[in-house]
Amino acid sequence: LGFEGISDVRQGKRFELEVDGPVDDAALARIHDLAESFLANTVIEDFTVKVESEDVVAGAAK
Repeated sequence: LGFEGISDVRQGKRFELEVDGPVDDAALARIHDLAESFLANTVIEDFTVKVESEDVVAGAAK
């Protein structure tokens, strides 16, 4: 869909994106653009972007 660097997206009550490579300012800007233009209906919804380290995600899977 034209959003490079995103390797996986899961949706439930929230969207979870897996990012290829480091999550730097450029990656966060791309994720924000993706959320604003594609994932959220900004007329009726707000969104936030949170970064979890792989350690946090791996610990949640146990």
